[in-house]
This record gives sequence, structure tokens and C-alpha cells, in this order.
Amino acid sequence: MSPPMAPAGWSRWLVPPAALSVHLSIGQAYAWSVFKPPLESALGLSGTQSALPFQLGIVMLGLSAAFGGTLVERNGPRWAMTVALVCFSSGFLLAALGAAVEQYWLIVLGYGFLGGIGLGIGYISPVSTLIKWFPDRPGMATGIAIMGFGGGALIASPWSAQMLESFGTDSSGIAMAFLVHGLTYAVFMLLGVLLVRVPRPVQAAAGDGPAALDGPRVSARSAVRTPQFWCLWIVLCMNVTAGIGILEKAAPMITDFFADSSTPVSVSAAAGFVALLSAANMAGRIGWSSTSDLIGRKNIYRVYLGVGALMYALIALAGDSSKPLFVLCALVILSFYGGGFATVPAYLKDLFGTYQVGAIHGRLLTAWSTAGVLGPLIVNWIADRQEEAGKDGSSLYTLSLFIMIGLLAVGFVANELVRPVHPRHHEPATRPKEKEASDVQ
Repeated sequence: MSPPMAPAGWSRWLVPPAALSVHLSIGQAYAWSVFKPPLESALGLSGTQSALPFQLGIVMLGLSAAFGGTLVERNGPRWAMTVALVCFSSGFLLAALGAAVEQYWLIVLGYGFLGGIGLGIGYISPVSTLIKWFPDRPGMATGIAIMGFGGGALIASPWSAQMLESFGTDSSGIAMAFLVHGLTYAVFMLLGVLLVRVPRPVQAAAGDGPAALDGPRVSARSAVRTPQFWCLWIVLCMNVTAGIGILEKAAPMITDFFADSSTPVSVSAAAGFVALLSAANMAGRIGWSSTSDLIGRKNIYRVYLGVGALMYALIALAGDSSKPLFVLCALVILSFYGGGFATVPAYLKDLFGTYQVGAIHGRLLTAWSTAGVLGPLIVNWIADRQEEAGKDGSSLYTLSLFIMIGLLAVGFVANELVRPVHPRHHEPATRPKEKEASDVQ
């Protein structure tokens, strides 16, 4: 499938909606928790077992993005979006079959393995194209798309809950909900497949095309051999670990912090807190990434990591004394969590150019897979050990909060070590015709 070339006069502002249609769909992964209680009840699963499809999906996201990034660069965004559509929707359909016949391994295989491949390919599918269309504002462009991944759960959570209420929470009701998800997302993602276009090799930037800003040309193979790549890998891993540490345990954390206060947090208030964190996550993806176009990528990561460490320190030292302070600090941390995801493609573009930025981004997302395991493990394991030691309330989390501060400090140092890529890693310059052919690819 050859990349669809934009006709003359094509507006570049049609490309972000194409990317959003994919990212809003695959962002359903953050709403998996809606299905956990019904699955546990209908199939007799433990909490650990019911989390397996989501965990495998995140692992496959990182692996498929890493190993499929070069194919995405070679075949273009329409091919990548089509693969994402087929895998993600088929994953739901296979999960529906598994629920219908009460074979949980089919749900894990469908949603976790097959759907996870769709997550990874879909996540990186528009990145390179958006950066080529918006070389003047790459942070804003990728922020718009990646905002969709953070906001997908805001749509999917109430929608999934409503379907389970209508169809029932037994195995047949879960199967019907999975089926509707698979078919609906297939149609929605198809809009992106049909709408996406790549820029023509030579096109003016005035209003509807990319500027002629080539920058460095570094291949994915060369990029992973540079210290800049691994510094950014550490930066992303530390930022995500810190954010997901709060996101994964948000409701019980705020409940524990104020359990002994005169006004403990109710279940509904804790759920509202989680919704606020999701909104901050989404807003940070577009707000902070757009800000990075003005102040620079290294500076914005100084904010994410430095101010993020300060927010964690405030929660650890005074978070249980003031609910507004706790909520405000958590919202800032989650906005940095989302902003870090949205800004990193533009950071990669600054360092390595647009040549194979999608493939490089895919390889970098293995940091997300690592953080997805590391963050919850730190917070949950320490909380369990502290509870066994007889502690309760905010003391369950104090140690893990200080560990997060240390991790953010490591990320801050790694960001300071980032320098321009040495020219020896650059691809040789191409003649105009060769460059035109490579741009089309």
C-alpha cells in the first residue's frame, strides 16, 4: 500500500483529525479497568488475572512499536493505520469469542496480544507524517494526536459501563460489549485510514504545507547507537514511571491519605479524582507539548522533571494536611506525564531529523513498557510491605514518593546530558531526485 500523496491545495489541518480517529480509539486501553470486576465475577478470576490483558497489551505496544517502526516509515501512515485497525478490532472480536465461550485465554490472546500490536502500530502511525506536515510546530502537532490516546478513556469508560449495564455483566453481556467495541472502533479508525495524506516532496509552508526544514538525517539503526537516544530513553522512562505511579493507584492513594482526617474521601469523590487526573493527562499532552515549541524541548523537560520532583516532595511532606494541595500536586504531575509522551516525538525530530523519526520513536517506546511495569511495582510493593509492618494512611506511600523524586532526578540529569547528534551518525546527503523518492517512502 503506497502512501497517499496530498493533492495540490490539501490543507495540513485535515491530518490531525485523521490521527485523532486512531488515537481516540486505541486510547480505550486506559479504560480496561471497567471490564475487570465483571470478568472477575463472570469467570472467577483474581485481580491479578483480570489485569493480564491490559498488562500484555502495554508490553506488546512497546514491542510492536519498536520492531514495527521501520515498516511504518517504509510503508507510510495509511498502511500503519490499516494494520492497527485490523489488529485492534480483531483483538476485540477474539476477546468477544473468548467471553462467549468462557475461555479467558482467548481474551488475553485477543485483547492483550493481538490488540496490543494494534496499540503499538496505531500509536506511532501518524507521528512521522504529522512532524513532516508541521515542522514549524511539531510539538503542537504530535500533542493533538497523542492527546487522543490520553482522552480515549474519557469516552470509553462511560460508554463501556453503559453497555455492560444494558447487555449485562455475565459472560454473554461482556461478549456483546466486546463485539460492539470491535465493530465501532473499526468504523471510526477507517475514517483516519481514508483521510490521512503525506505531504508532497516540494510544498510551501504557507498555511497548508511543510516548510523545507530538513535538519539532521539519522537512521533508526544509527540513532540507537547514540548516547542521545539512551539519554532520552532514561528521560521518558523516569517521567512515565513517576506519573504512572500515581495514576495506577490514584483512588486508594487519596483515600488512604485522608482516611484519619475529619472528612475522609468517599468512593465517589475518589472516582472523581481519577477523572480529574485523566483530564490533566489529556490537557498536558496538548498544552505542554505546544509550549515546547516556544521554549524548547530540553527546557520543557526541565519543567517536567524538576517541578515534578517538587510536586512529589510536597505530597510526601504535606500532602495529608491539605486536600487541595494533594489534588493540585497530583494534577500537575499527571499533566507532566501526558506532556512527556506528547513532547518526545518533537524532541526526537530536533535531534535526529524527520528521516526515520517514526521508527526511532517506536524504539524509544520500550521505555514506556519498562515504566508500565516499574511504576506500579514500586508503589504497590512498598505499600504492601508498609501495611504488613503495621503502618497505614499516608505512611504507606512516603518511601515510594521519595523514590519517585530520586527517579525524576536521574531523568533530569539525563536530560542535561543531551547534546546535538555528532555528524558522523548522519546519513549522507542525497541528490534532489533521491531525496524526493525517500520522502515519498
